[in-house]
Amino acid sequence: MGAQQPRATPVTDEPGGTGRVVPVPGRRTRRPGGQWPVLGVIALGGAVGATARYGASLIWDTPPGGFPWTTLVVNVLGCAVIGVFMVLISDVWAAHRLVRPFFGTGMLGGFTTFSTYVVDIGRLVDGGRARTGIAYLGLTPLAALAAVWSAVWVTRRVLAWRQR
Repeated sequence: MGAQQPRATPVTDEPGGTGRVVPVPGRRTRRPGGQWPVLGVIALGGAVGATARYGASLIWDTPPGGFPWTTLVVNVLGCAVIGVFMVLISDVWAAHRLVRPFFGTGMLGGFTTFSTYVVDIGRLVDGGRARTGIAYLGLTPLAALAAVWSAVWVTRRVLAWRQR
């Protein structure tokens, strides 16, 4: 059996001090309210993102056996948005601790759909369109990575231009 980890308790900087939480090596510091607020905003953001993705599939339906353009566009768009978002919360403003889990993990995690991407590949291959499935297999991650990189680059250039 392994050694049991001590419970994390906040330690103030000094008796009668500011009450600031000081990390203690080897101990995790828990935030007030625990992880429930984080889980709640992830769930809420996921519901919003998944609803938006579902709306996109209703607006731009993929016919049976057709190329899954909706899934590709949703995934690439979601990756571009995460690139912009990460620059803004990293370089421009300090976000509340629940913003990143709500928007990044929840909303964009629910909006993008890499599980559907895998199902789409299987449908293309099973439908006799193996070459298209393989092309889609390679195209999606390349386009997603290019979207994140491009969005980060453009956002940083726009911010630098605005600061002149």
